Amino acid sequence: MKNYLTILLCVASLHASAQQPATTDTTRRRQQAPIGTITTTRETPVHDPVMIKQNNTYYLFCTGFGISVYSSQDMKSWRKEKSIFSKPPEWAIKAIPGFRGSMWAPDISYHNGKYYLYYSVSAFGKNTSCIGLVVNKTLDTAAADYKWEDMGKVIQSVPGRDLWNAIDPNLIMDEKNTPWLVYGSFWEGMKLVKLKEDLTKVAEPEIWYTVASRKRDYILPDSVAGDAAIEAPFIFKKGKFFYLFVSFDYCCRGEKSTYKMMVGRSEKVYGPYVDRDGVPMTLGGGTTVLEGDKSWHGVGHNAVVSFDGTDYLVFHGYDANDNGRSKLRIEKLNWLNEWPAMMRMPQ
Repeated sequence: MKNYLTILLCVASLHASAQQPATTDTTRRRQQAPIGTITTTRETPVHDPVMIKQNNTYYLFCTGFGISVYSSQDMKSWRKEKSIFSKPPEWAIKAIPGFRGSMWAPDISYHNGKYYLYYSVSAFGKNTSCIGLVVNKTLDTAAADYKWEDMGKVIQSVPGRDLWNAIDPNLIMDEKNTPWLVYGSFWEGMKLVKLKEDLTKVAEPEIWYTVASRKRDYILPDSVAGDAAIEAPFIFKKGKFFYLFVSFDYCCRGEKSTYKMMVGRSEKVYGPYVDRDGVPMTLGGGTTVLEGDKSWHGVGHNAVVSFDGTDYLVFHGYDANDNGRSKLRIEKLNWLNEWPAMMRMPQ
């Protein structure tokens, strides 16, 4: 009986841990600057950023109510733009009980003459989650044809049915220009699924892969995120390799955040991805790209972008000089022996 009670206490503790940042959505909304406000990079309050360039303007998308948007001419000073959604889409309200409109971890790319933006809607700490899609012909809010079109749900995870979590999407094209979506957070790790050519739905027959995971205590119920702290997959193609970036450990805890970025590589988009030591990422492998220090408690949920021949690592970090608040970080990404390398921690 004593052992049984111990197990129950551990499960309750882990469940509480997964739910710990229950005020995260409120905090993120509170940190968002008013529309039109200009902030410098270190002062730009973001979570889960991704970036793209149209003409001479950089656009940043990140977690927030209706998906937060910033624009910049120099990647240093950022202007707050209107959110993509003014109100939650009806399909998301029906799919996610209690959903209020905070959308997580967007991913932006340009294909077929349109911008495709995938995003997550979820119940915090649960795999009651969906990945949605909106498209637009332009990112310029002053353009006559500026209009986001909601394409609805792409993938959904259901507690009790799935041991994976449909959040943190990233679109990647393979060497044959076939579209794949990588996503996931905790549970059984990062999943990769083939999409239809129009990028709106899962292709048939369905083709799925697990590309990265960490050991999970399987005594835990399926409804609990558990101790397999891995999320935020992003695949970047360079040379002959596909590089899979993920974040290990914990975000969203301010000064107690332990986020860090890891990477593995493969010559095929579906893997196997291995780290510098040859350890498969499906067995917990990963080479450290960047981790926290005395200036930043944790750094993670990164994207990799390339502008004018230079690669950049775009991510958020928890500022030790500002009570652990989450801030935008952009750093040039170096490469050493065909591996990403950060020569210094951003200050």
